[in-house]
Amino acid sequence: IFLMLRALRAGDFLNYVGMQVAGGIAGTLLAHLMFDLPLFQLSQHVRDGPGQIVSEIVATFGLLLTILGCRHARPDLVPVAVALYVVAGYWFTASTCFANPAVAIARSLTDTFSGIRPRDVPWFILAEIAGALLAAGLFRWLAHAAGGREIARIDAADPSLRA
Repeated sequence: IFLMLRALRAGDFLNYVGMQVAGGIAGTLLAHLMFDLPLFQLSQHVRDGPGQIVSEIVATFGLLLTILGCRHARPDLVPVAVALYVVAGYWFTASTCFANPAVAIARSLTDTFSGIRPRDVPWFILAEIAGALLAAGLFRWLAHAAGGREIARIDAADPSLRA
């Protein structure tokens, strides 16, 4: 979304994607080490069907609205709001709120209760993209409906983008 809104350059976007995927995989491997599980696994946990897809659209939609809204009103609360949303989303969505393609990829590498079969990952990523686009569209619409106030503008110089 930040690339689409021109708040990130393409090179920065690719770096973020690479770092998120690498961090997710490293976190998965670390969790396996902490729980004495085989280091390398592929998930067999089935996560398919309309309920899972709709759930992941809703999870990502809500997460992006949370981020965009907090960045406008209280940027200092973005980390706390994201953490609270993801914890709550784990319980109120059937998909357990992956809400990020890097998370879906990383969770395909664990055959625990939190995993996702690798063949289900592309559907989750498409659902996450759809949820993100819907959230960005709604946020833009809300900004326009706010009477011309420029609340949907995302400043590329904003330090919270670099954190």
